[in-house]
Amino acid sequence: MSGPLTVIDMHTGGEPLRIVTGGYPELPRGTILEKRAYVRDHLDHLRKILMFEPRGHADMYGALLVEPDLPGADLAVLFMHNEGYSTMCGHAIIALGRYAVDQGLVPPGTDVTVVNIECPCGMVRAEVTMRDGRPAEVSFESVPSFLFARDQVLTVGTWGKVSFDIAYGGAFYALADARQFGLKFGRDPVAGFVEAADRLTKAAQAAIPLSHPDAEDLAFLYGTILTDGRDTFSDQPTRNVCVFADRQVDRSPTGSGVTARLAAMHDRGQIAPGQERIFQSIIGSRFSGRVASVTTCGAHRAITAIVSGRAFYSGRSELMIEDDDPLAEGFLVR
Repeated sequence: MSGPLTVIDMHTGGEPLRIVTGGYPELPRGTILEKRAYVRDHLDHLRKILMFEPRGHADMYGALLVEPDLPGADLAVLFMHNEGYSTMCGHAIIALGRYAVDQGLVPPGTDVTVVNIECPCGMVRAEVTMRDGRPAEVSFESVPSFLFARDQVLTVGTWGKVSFDIAYGGAFYALADARQFGLKFGRDPVAGFVEAADRLTKAAQAAIPLSHPDAEDLAFLYGTILTDGRDTFSDQPTRNVCVFADRQVDRSPTGSGVTARLAAMHDRGQIAPGQERIFQSIIGSRFSGRVASVTTCGAHRAITAIVSGRAFYSGRSELMIEDDDPLAEGFLVR
């Protein structure tokens, strides 16, 4: 029997996060993107064991803590999912902010504890609100985020012409109004949103080349966010669903997706700096978000965003792999 993988499970707004606490071999020194490439090329069987059935499921999400490379980082993290390794994950940052305080990775403050988390997209600052000496709500300030492509139009399946934007919030997303696909939140089943979003992602990936001024490793379309269309200047909550990687559905409002939406909304003049919006997920869980600063990212007009939510523990496990198990590396059934 191979050595066990130990994990702590959390969720943020219903979206799982499986934090690896033991069982991975030591990684070579290097930048966070080099570490990401190493685990992708040499240790991907461990991702499958953690994410896939029978130990996980098609919508499992994971975090591997690694040695930081950037000065001032309290911890560094590689994100994983059913298809591979993402560059940013807001729901994971919210969970890891609480986890870092609870596990003593950073000393707790009186009112707020700052946790600097190095991600593949760059350094992300998380602020953990303390209540009665315990972590409560967690907020993070995003990396510079921007509207990359505005008012794109592609023919998508039987739906015909679909209009969408592409925005970056630590990862690139296509943003589209779900009503173009005849979909309404609270009425239509999730399967319809998944099919529409996945078809748009594939069409945009084929038609629109992406670039990022910091690193080419960041220049890929991670998924599609379908919205209720409430992007206008408003204080009303707005709802969305993110479908990413291999048709994976985020149960939370998606932290990097909220950031991407805020970047697009700000570029269009639909939200002012400091104005708070509430973003609801497919299951109704909520993140708050606001534009924290106006900046640039290469040639792009950009913002940083502050996104807030809460994370909770859901389990602790020791995952075992028997040497003669023909399904040891896992499988997915949809």
